[in-house]
Amino acid sequence: MATTCMTPILTEIPSPGYVQAAEVPSGSRLLFISGQIPQRPDGTVPEAFEEQCEQVWRNILASLEAAGMTHRNLVKVTTFLSRRDLRDSNSRIRQRVLDGHHPAVTVIITGIYDEQWLLEIEAVAAAAQR
Repeated sequence: MATTCMTPILTEIPSPGYVQAAEVPSGSRLLFISGQIPQRPDGTVPEAFEEQCEQVWRNILASLEAAGMTHRNLVKVTTFLSRRDLRDSNSRIRQRVLDGHHPAVTVIITGIYDEQWLLEIEAVAAAAQR
């Protein structure tokens, strides 16, 4: 597995479950993960938000694994939610999946490309050179 190479930049601004800034050293491998949607490998999309969110995270973790990385390599996560009332569930699931790892995070409430999707998440990961 790739070595994590993110250094959290700590500030006095409270930020539960994420950091205000993260530094990646020069020469690190960077992985840019396109917006992941709540589509299962068979093409179906779950109806419930919690299931959609968990599927999106499975898709992100699969991309990380394919690059020899884990959730601990994430340095930036941007979540696009279709509704404000999904914020708490989204945060709870993200914190469970990341298991104590705190990348920089942005959450945006917006229209989503496909009305069936309740969220989309894109991410950036970094690791030491192989």
